[in-house]
Amino acid sequence: MSRYIVTNPTTGAEGPQFATATDSQLTAAVAAAHSAHTGWSRTGTVAQRAALIQRVAELHRERREALAEIIVREMGKPMEQALGEVDFSADIYSYYATNGESFLADEQIDIDGDGSAFIRRSSLGVLLGIMPWNFPYYQVARFAGPNLVLGNTILLKHASQCPESSAAMEQMFVDAGFPTGAYQNIYASSDQIATLIADPRVVGVSLTGSERAGAAVAEVAGRNLKKVVLELGGSDPLILLSTDDLDATVDAAVSGRNDNNGQACNAAKRFIVLESLYEDFLERFAAKMTVEAPADPFLPGTALGPLSSLGAAENLDEQLNRAIAQGATVVARGERNGTYFPAAVLRDVTPEMDAHHEEFFGPVAIVYSAKDEAAAVALANDTPFGLGSYLFSTDPDQIMRVADQIEAGMVFVNGVGLDSPELPFGGVKRSGFGRELGRFGIEEFVNRKLIRILK
Repeated sequence: MSRYIVTNPTTGAEGPQFATATDSQLTAAVAAAHSAHTGWSRTGTVAQRAALIQRVAELHRERREALAEIIVREMGKPMEQALGEVDFSADIYSYYATNGESFLADEQIDIDGDGSAFIRRSSLGVLLGIMPWNFPYYQVARFAGPNLVLGNTILLKHASQCPESSAAMEQMFVDAGFPTGAYQNIYASSDQIATLIADPRVVGVSLTGSERAGAAVAEVAGRNLKKVVLELGGSDPLILLSTDDLDATVDAAVSGRNDNNGQACNAAKRFIVLESLYEDFLERFAAKMTVEAPADPFLPGTALGPLSSLGAAENLDEQLNRAIAQGATVVARGERNGTYFPAAVLRDVTPEMDAHHEEFFGPVAIVYSAKDEAAAVALANDTPFGLGSYLFSTDPDQIMRVADQIEAGMVFVNGVGLDSPELPFGGVKRSGFGRELGRFGIEEFVNRKLIRILK
C-alpha cells in the first residue's frame, strides 16, 4: 500500500501523513469525474475551459514561492530550479489556454462528390493520470492542461512522496473555478489503481514512471481496452562530433547531466565523444562535474541538492559500485553522505556490463570514445531506451544526417534545456509511446469524429 507522507531528503524529517483513500471514496471520485464530463464538456465551450486553465496558470505565478518550497521539501530540488519548474508549468497551462481553440477547430476534408466532410475533435471522458516525484508540477501540467481544455476530466494519482504538492495543485483547480469532479487528486494504492483502470467510466491512462510501472499499467489497460500514454525511462546520449567552443560544450554537458540533481528521464546520461576530442573533453568534463558539491537545496546558488530519498541514494550507490566491480574506470567520484550524492564520471564501460544498458537516475555520467560518426551513432542507439538525445556538431549536413539515424523521440542540437510548451515530448522503444506538449499533447485522448454531410 502507498504511504503518502513527505520525508524531507535534506533533513530526513517526516511531515504529516495523508490518508490513503478508501474504496468508497474512490468510487465517489470516479462518479464525480464522470458526472462532470457529462456536464461541462458538452455544455461548455473550449473558450470557457481555456479561460479556467489560464486562471490555473495565473495561480501558479501568484503562489510560486510557496509552491516551490513544497517540492524542495518533498524531493530535494534546488530552490532556483523549483521556481523554474513552477514558472514552466504556468507557461504550459497558458500555452493550451491560448491555443486550445485553434487546435480543436473543425478540420475540413476535401472530398469527391457532393456535400462536405469535416473532423470535429471532442473529449472522451474520465482520464487517470499517474505521475512521478521528480517534476511534481510540470508532469501534471503537460497532462492536465491540454486534456481539461479539451473537456476530459482528470483523476490524478501522484507519487506517494508528493502528497503536499498534489493537494496544492488540486486547490488551484478548485480556486480557478473548475466544476466539482473536473480535477481530483486521489491518494490511492497500487491495487486501487488497477481497479480504477478497469472501471468502464475511465477511458484512458497516462503514466510517467518506471518501465515496471508502465508495463503493469499497460497490462491492466490492455485487458480492459483502454488507451495509454507512457513516458518511461531514458538513457539519453549526448553525441559530440565537433565544436568551436569545447568549454561551452562541456558546460552544456554538465548542465544536461546534473539538472534536477541528475534525476530527469531525458537527462544526458551517456556521453559519446569523437576520438580526437575524447581525452580533452573527459578531463574538462570530469573537473566541472565534480566542482559543485551537493548542498542544502534552500541555500541560494545551490546547483546540486540531495537525491529524492535515502533509498534512491542507496540504489544509485549500489549501481555505481556494481559498474566499477564489472570493470568501469572511475574518472571522478566523491563520497556519498546519506542522500547527498556527489557527481561521478565513468569510462571504459563496455556492452557486457550492466551499466551499458541501465539508466542511472542521479549525477553519474558515462563517457565513451567513438572512432567516427558511424561508431557514435551505433553507440547512441545501443540502448533499450529511446527518449531524447543531444547532438553537438558544427557541420549542418552532418547534423541532419546523424539526427535522422538516432533512435529517439527527440533530438536536441547544440544545446540542452531546450524544452518548451510547443515542442512535443515523448519517446520510442522502452521509453514508452505517445506524446505530450505541443499540438500532439491535445491529440492523445480525443475523439476525431468524422461528420459527412450529403447535400
